[in-house]
Amino acid sequence: MNLIPPVRYAKNGDLMLAYQVIGTGTTDLVYLLFETPTVVGNWLVPEPARFMGRLASFARLVVTDRRGMGCSDRPPPGTTPSLDALVEDLLIVMEDASVSRPVLLAGLESAFIAMAAAARHPDRFGGLVLFAPAPSWHRTAAAPWERSDDGWAHDLGVIRKAVDLRTWAHRFVRSSIPSRAADESFAAKIEALSALSGTPEAWYWDQRMFATVDLTEILASIEVRTLVLVKPGAGWPDLRSSRLVADALPNATIEELPGSDTLPWMDESDAAVAAIQEFATGSRDGIVAERHVATVVFTDLVSSTARSAELGDAAWKRALEAYLATVRGGIARHGGREISTAGDGFLITFAGPAAAARCAAELVNATRRLGLEMRAGVHTGEVESIDGEIGGIGVTIGARVAALAGASEVLATSTVRDLTVGADLRFEDAGDHELKGVPGRWRLYRLDVGGPAAASATDG
Repeated sequence: MNLIPPVRYAKNGDLMLAYQVIGTGTTDLVYLLFETPTVVGNWLVPEPARFMGRLASFARLVVTDRRGMGCSDRPPPGTTPSLDALVEDLLIVMEDASVSRPVLLAGLESAFIAMAAAARHPDRFGGLVLFAPAPSWHRTAAAPWERSDDGWAHDLGVIRKAVDLRTWAHRFVRSSIPSRAADESFAAKIEALSALSGTPEAWYWDQRMFATVDLTEILASIEVRTLVLVKPGAGWPDLRSSRLVADALPNATIEELPGSDTLPWMDESDAAVAAIQEFATGSRDGIVAERHVATVVFTDLVSSTARSAELGDAAWKRALEAYLATVRGGIARHGGREISTAGDGFLITFAGPAAAARCAAELVNATRRLGLEMRAGVHTGEVESIDGEIGGIGVTIGARVAALAGASEVLATSTVRDLTVGADLRFEDAGDHELKGVPGRWRLYRLDVGGPAAASATDG
């Protein structure tokens, strides 16, 4: 989806609760945002936006921020809503949105809200989809692997004292979204989502409440049919907790998803969408993606955080504006299409690989003349298009290749090299590499950016 859906508000007493309604399907699907709870911010980042757009392709989707986070009102300073209050808020949003017996999608911290709501109001829900749920985040006899009192005291202290969100975002990406560990622009997006979700103080009070929840004793009473989704390849959370939930719920099944990233809207997100669709509608056939061959180019500034600190805010703003204008001018000259940008990174598509390679070379050199350095990755392969967004394995490969490039370097796959024979482009063998989440080893090539690569905008 290209536009941010309108924000609506439901009122619970004096507090306003933000939500959006997207899609026209016959199935109601309520999405309790988790980890990045901001109904507006998630549409500004391609990955969660695409995830929600695909959910809305088969359902009437209601996306909501819980009290205290995102675009919803904050409780008084120094207080936190109870789990009961968050359940009440959910029911009020459902009533305001005219939702009838929806499937409730929740995960991590919002899974507590979903399970409590289903236990207390089983007639209000047609099903639960729980991503990486746990009976409790606190160490119990049943889950001795969860955090201790001392562990929670430390973690909450870290949250409350956080003043440098960019550093936190880099750490989070490395531990929870390893497929983008080398992508500075993506860390900036995660920083923005966190800031839009809430201040460190808001996060502290929010997580402080969830750290005390223990639903172990009520799990057996939740008779609503449930799908538990887990990612065995992710570093956290501990799968044993999710299996406890799946084993305790009378009508639950568990499904393992591929990928190494903790969040379901990251790598291999189509598998998560397909599982949710089948559970909600009984079919995986409702999502229709147009498949075609395209050349994708991922670009990213190198060491932009350090460079911005060196230049200062005003000078960095001018440099970034010049850089963005330079990139967009190059895209236009070479017939490319800007798919998305956030911070200083771009995803661009081209009809042919030669134009893509020439554009990447030109942009690297033009960026260097601005006193900055860019890296880029180029790949030609099959991609999927839905509502103007693109995805699929071809896009994943392009992103992984770009992440391996160095400063002022353009790396390309062997497909690009082979398809541009005779196009007056020069490549140097860069060796075999593993691409995170992509099977096999991939031969990559370094494009000579100092030669005639940028001389023509005509694809060979």
